Amino acid sequence: MKRDEFISVMSKELKLVRTEYDLTQERMAFCLGISKKTLVEIEKGRTPMGWSVAVTLAEIFSESTVLQNTFGGDVDDMIKAMAFDEMGINFRQTHGGKVFWRQIEVTDKWKIQQNYISQHYRLLTASNRCVYSSFHLDKVRKAAQEYEKEV
Repeated sequence: MKRDEFISVMSKELKLVRTEYDLTQERMAFCLGISKKTLVEIEKGRTPMGWSVAVTLAEIFSESTVLQNTFGGDVDDMIKAMAFDEMGINFRQTHGGKVFWRQIEVTDKWKIQQNYISQHYRLLTASNRCVYSSFHLDKVRKAAQEYEKEV
């Protein structure tokens, strides 16, 4: 998934998330740091939200059932994959991908998984800490090789 695709999906899901949390347009606009007029324009499909608003929506409403079902669980890894596509960063501890993830490759030191819905990949340590995430399997495999040299 590319940033523009993510923004498009988030723009379409905005009203559902707002309804899920029982927020008025005014309150949702305040939460996102935008004007009510801008929120209305986004909800009516007249204008897409920007990257910052899409990320803000995903982070503030990370517990949203709408967003979790749309993206296959926590969107945090996916956002980081888009934001840090060309670089590695330290991610958080995971539960090992029991619901929205399929195993691609597994060794005794790491595993590569792919999200069923968003289709992005992640590299987990044997203890299920995410050390890399990307939409490109070859980049994740390269990160796995580098990780193996470090441990």
